[in-house]
Amino acid sequence: MRAFRVGLRWKLSCAIAAVSALVALLLSLIVHNAARVTMISNSRDVQDERLRSAERIYESNERLALGAALNDPELPEPLREAVAAGERATYVSENADHAPDVWAAAPLPGGGVLSLHARFTDRYSVLADLDRTLVIGSGSVVVGSSALGVLIGGRLSRRLRKAAAAAGRVAAGDADVRVREAIGGRAQDEADELARAIDAMADALQARLDAERRVTADIAHELRTPVTGLVTAAGLLPDGRPAELVRDRAQVLCTLVEDILEVARLDGAAERAELQEVALGEFVARRVRALDPAATVRVSGADALVTTDPRRLERILGNLLANAARHGAPPVEVTVAERELSVRDHGPGFPAALLAEGPSRFRTGSADRAGRGHGLGLTIAVGQARVLGAALTFTNADPGATATLRLPPSAPSA
Repeated sequence: MRAFRVGLRWKLSCAIAAVSALVALLLSLIVHNAARVTMISNSRDVQDERLRSAERIYESNERLALGAALNDPELPEPLREAVAAGERATYVSENADHAPDVWAAAPLPGGGVLSLHARFTDRYSVLADLDRTLVIGSGSVVVGSSALGVLIGGRLSRRLRKAAAAAGRVAAGDADVRVREAIGGRAQDEADELARAIDAMADALQARLDAERRVTADIAHELRTPVTGLVTAAGLLPDGRPAELVRDRAQVLCTLVEDILEVARLDGAAERAELQEVALGEFVARRVRALDPAATVRVSGADALVTTDPRRLERILGNLLANAARHGAPPVEVTVAERELSVRDHGPGFPAALLAEGPSRFRTGSADRAGRGHGLGLTIAVGQARVLGAALTFTNADPGATATLRLPPSAPSA
């Protein structure tokens, strides 16, 4: 099952939204509780002042005013106990609708309890309006901070995606790419540091690869002259089994040196195709008859005209046929369909490492393919295909191995 992928933009936005919501909630609770405590305190003060006025009126003419009650049987028990102790007191009792009842009571000189009872619903309607305002304000803060997080995260995410794309191009062999230039901008942030680090790493790796490539090419070039002399000298030996073995090994050594030089040239990315227009089916059939007469050729559909380098295309085809003959088993079948050609043998197939990682020089694969060749044939074929702008892929059939070359729809450019 494919894992759900969440980008940096949305992670950052969700984090900012969660923090904003938490802060807004805490501030709203603090403001709500502070406003409620203030309203209750003011309600107590108002009720106490009204009780004092009602008390003066009652003491002057024994008349109950301002809604006062004498010896109210509904007086809350805590307030009744405070008055019995001779204290003036107020008491707040909650109700289901959250508008509290505010009581105030005081003992009379001649005995009895004078009390007031009121519900300050209007004040709590103001508190409800405050709560709505807090909710709207908090929601606005969360939405605004989320949008800001999307913008900031989107900018950072775009820079990182550009850096990843540029790094991919570097990994594909484009040594001219600079990640720092690809992401652009003047921001001195972590993405900029990452880009500079990747550029430095790519330069260091390229320098090491260039040094190794030069060493390999220099060694092969220096060996070329003595090996050529060795082949010439071996040709002068008198006929016989020893001379035949010397000639064979000398020729193998000469071919190996030439292959190493070709690999070094292809690795240098300085090779350019010399383009011509050829009929692919006719070209392949003619070359297969010369390279491997035992192989069969089948052209499907009309013969396609392609613009390519015939010499390099012949080199790829020859290496694929040689690999099939050396490591596979007959029959070898060559199929041409439009701009695609494939070479299939009926042997044990390509090793798993080659299918996963591609051809590698001096690695011949599994044990059933070991001991013959140097792993340079397919490496050269892949390099020549890259010069042609083509794609060379390797798969296993049942039985056998299949190498497929797909030529580009347009001529390769420099």
